[in-house]
Amino acid sequence: MLTINLKEAKAGFSSLVDEAIKGEFVTITRHGKPVAVLVSVEAAEIAREAMERKRPGLAAYLRTFPGGEFERNPSPSRDAGL
Repeated sequence: MLTINLKEAKAGFSSLVDEAIKGEFVTITRHGKPVAVLVSVEAAEIAREAMERKRPGLAAYLRTFPGGEFERNPSPSRDAGL
């Protein structure tokens, strides 16, 4: 992964785009802290699809286990004292 500060990125943007097209992740920093990453369109689409993928909640996941039918405790919840 290539890391470059914002001022240098502005000066050499075209070459950074070429690096991203080749599959390189280009991290851009401002005041020494990473603020952005330049990636290919293909990498961005893969990331977008992964973020949009629906994932089951914990309860749904636990129901997939064998013998996952549990009886609910009928006693009332206790006060946590908050």
